[in-house]
Amino acid sequence: MALQKPASGVSSTEDPARKIHAKVFRHVVPFLIVCYVISYLDRVNIAFAKLQMQQSRGFSETVFGFGAGVFFMGYFLFGLPSNLLMLKAGARNWIACILVVWGLLSASFIFITTPVSYYVLRFLLGAAEAGFYPGAILYLTCWFPAHRRARILALFVSAIPVAGIFGNPLSGWIMSSCNGAFNLQGWQWMFLVEALPALLAGVAALFVLDNNVASATWLSHAEKEFLVAEIAADAELSRSQPRSIGQVLRSGRVWTLCLIYFAIVMGQYGLTFWMPTLVKTTGVNGMQNIGLLSAIPFLCAVVAMNLCGRSSDARRERRWHLIVPAAAAALGFVGAAAYPHSTVVSLAFLSLAACGVLTCTALFWSLPTSVLSGTAAAAGIALINSVGNLAGFASPSLIGWLKDATHSNEYGMFALAAILLCSCVLVARIPARLVNR
Repeated sequence: MALQKPASGVSSTEDPARKIHAKVFRHVVPFLIVCYVISYLDRVNIAFAKLQMQQSRGFSETVFGFGAGVFFMGYFLFGLPSNLLMLKAGARNWIACILVVWGLLSASFIFITTPVSYYVLRFLLGAAEAGFYPGAILYLTCWFPAHRRARILALFVSAIPVAGIFGNPLSGWIMSSCNGAFNLQGWQWMFLVEALPALLAGVAALFVLDNNVASATWLSHAEKEFLVAEIAADAELSRSQPRSIGQVLRSGRVWTLCLIYFAIVMGQYGLTFWMPTLVKTTGVNGMQNIGLLSAIPFLCAVVAMNLCGRSSDARRERRWHLIVPAAAAALGFVGAAAYPHSTVVSLAFLSLAACGVLTCTALFWSLPTSVLSGTAAAAGIALINSVGNLAGFASPSLIGWLKDATHSNEYGMFALAAILLCSCVLVARIPARLVNR
């Protein structure tokens, strides 16, 4: 759609679309990024808890891996209904509810004593968090047109490496500094302290978020009309794609996107769940040292994913901006496995893996949001996210099993590399005309 100047309320001295989108960004995106940092931290801090909890509770690698992964069974089962409920309840109320419930569940992890209690709480946490990420992706599509989404989604998904940059040192500090206080171990304090931001953000969501463009009091009438027209134009371009829940479930293209995202998430969680363990294996001692070094790959990823997001939007090219990072991530995993006892070399390859896989995580969503709209978007995004995140169950379980069977981390890393290369093939099969806009 050719950009048209709104009838009023927008300065003629600059691009009206750029000004409006900058205004929307300031009001919508930063809070969602903060919430996703909290979400991801509460989801993967189990990786740090493993360094103490596994020994204190007597959990094997297989038990830990299964428990880390069972989160995604709850995530899979509740992702689609949660996204559809958000359409009825409104984004503000639903996201606030999700934040509060998962905060309470995350704090409850201090009571884990047996594998069963570990599995149950991880499953319930997954069910509670299931609606946030796909809900946030859907929410962003209501505010930004397709040709601006890669950059916005890259900024939003930057929450993952930001959670690693700040969360890993924080988790290490809490576990080492609070261990034994009030008869609680360090890992228990970590779960308790890191659950509090979710509860606070849940309350804040009621005051910060607007349900949609129409309810945004900080937009003028002309600005609302402009945004609604842009989003409607996107919906018109995707009119030949699935438009109902039934069509989404029967669409071969949607299921191909599910497989691509599954492969990407295999790499993502292989990295985040096992990063502390891989760093420790190189000979690093001390929780705080492990936390600080584990932050380096995520710091690199923040830069890479946002540069790629800008490049993808500027060129309006989506496929190669996924294929190249996925191949780079595969190389990173192979390199990290090949040099397990060199901290410097291993961190360099882990940084490459983080840059590649997290760039894929961000830019992937420019594909389904280009071909789905309306109720189909709510269902399709939730379905792709739910099926893809089953990899969050498969990845730690597979790596844990391979490590128990071989007493080595390298075979798990090789498996992740092979899976990521398969995603490159699937992305290449998607017609460029459908997504390059």
